[in-house]
Amino acid sequence: MLRVVLPKGSLEEQTLRLFASADLAVRRSSARAYHGTIADDGIERVSLLRPQEIPLYVEEGFFDLGVTGRDWVEETAADVEIVASLEYAKGGVGRGVRVVLAVAADDPAESASSLAPGSRISTEYPNLTARFFERLGIPVRVFPSYGATEAKVPEIVDAIVDVAETGSTLRAHGMKVIETLLESEVVLIASRAASKDAATRRAIENVCTLLMGALMAEGRVLIKLNVDAERLDDLLDVLPSMKSPTVSRHADGRGHAVESVVEKACVNTLIPRLKEAGATDVLELPISKIIP
Repeated sequence: MLRVVLPKGSLEEQTLRLFASADLAVRRSSARAYHGTIADDGIERVSLLRPQEIPLYVEEGFFDLGVTGRDWVEETAADVEIVASLEYAKGGVGRGVRVVLAVAADDPAESASSLAPGSRISTEYPNLTARFFERLGIPVRVFPSYGATEAKVPEIVDAIVDVAETGSTLRAHGMKVIETLLESEVVLIASRAASKDAATRRAIENVCTLLMGALMAEGRVLIKLNVDAERLDDLLDVLPSMKSPTVSRHADGRGHAVESVVEKACVNTLIPRLKEAGATDVLELPISKIIP
C-alpha cells in the first residue's frame, strides 16, 4: 500500500481539490491536521508537509509517492522518478511558475551574464542558484532567504532568485526579471525503490490515471444533441471536439444523436451556433474524468 505525501502551504488547496476530483479525497480530523487517509485500498496513509522537504523524503523511501514542485526536485537534486506533470500552480489548473533572477528596476544588468562577479544574491534556492552561476562561470555570493526575499534589494543584496507566476509582485516591488533559471510545475514523484516493486508500481499508475483523468476533465463539458439527417454536415462544421464527435443514427433513420467534449469557456457562444446549424434537444453535462 502506498505512503503518500502532499504539499502543505500555497499548493495545498489546489492539490486537495484535485485529489477530491479524482475520487481520492483526503480525510483529516481538521484542516490543520498533517496526516490523513484516502478511501482507497491501494493507499495506506497520507501526510502533508512542506513541498521543499518532499523530494528528499521520497528519495529516502519514507514515502512512495509525493506531490511537489519541479523547482524543489531541482533544488534538492533528489534522485526520484517524475511520474507526471500535474499542470497546475497555486493559481489553478494550467498555470506553471518560473524561477527567475531579478534586480532593481534601475539596475543596468539585462541578463544573468551581465551581473558583476561577486554579486550578492538572496534566494530560497541556494543550490539551484549556485549551480546556475557555476555553469555561467560567474562567481557570486549566495545568501539563503527565509522569506521577504524581494525586500533585500538593493540595500542587502544585488539580486534575488525567486519564484514568479506573472512577475507582477516583483514589478510592484520595483524589480525587473532579467533571466529565467527554470520553468517549473507541480509534479507527481515516486521513489526509485517503490517504482521497482510490481505491485507498488501498479498502485502508483492507478493513482496517476485518476489524477490525470481529473485534470483532463477540468474546464471541459459534454455536449449532447439531436440533429436532422440533412443538417448533420452543417452541424459538424461548427462543433468542436477533442478528437472527433460521436454520431449515432436514430432508430427511425430520420436524424442523428451527436455528442462531443468541448471547452466550457466556449459554450456560451457555441450553443447558439449549434441551434442555428439545426441542433435540437441540446444537453450540457459536467465531466469528472477523461481517461484516454
